[in-house]
Amino acid sequence: QVQLVESGGGLVQAGGSLRLSCAASGIIFSINTMGWYRQAPGKQRELVAVINGGGSTNYADSVKGRFTISRDNAKNTVYLQMNSLKPEDTAVYYCNAGVHSRSGFLAVWGRGTLVTVSS
Repeated sequence: QVQLVESGGGLVQAGGSLRLSCAASGIIFSINTMGWYRQAPGKQRELVAVINGGGSTNYADSVKGRFTISRDNAKNTVYLQMNSLKPEDTAVYYCNAGVHSRSGFLAVWGRGTLVTVSS
């Protein structure tokens, strides 16, 4: 069974920074795209940033220039460096990965980590 575990969330003041991590565990042959999504209270889950196996990235317009996604393939881990945080970035942040495992191709989600940005 493949699992994703996020860490690094917390409370930060506006203008501050946080770094989220998401580590995949289990019997993993390879991982395609990894990404971060977020869901604010009363809103739908939305894409924040994704990175493919070759390192190409894509960002939501709302975070461009402030957030940076990266990955360590040797550790099956994806990171999200968040700078210049705003109160509107407050949300539960979820990690997602396309994993080739013993069970075939799986789209796996983490349980989420809460980021709260105070004004």
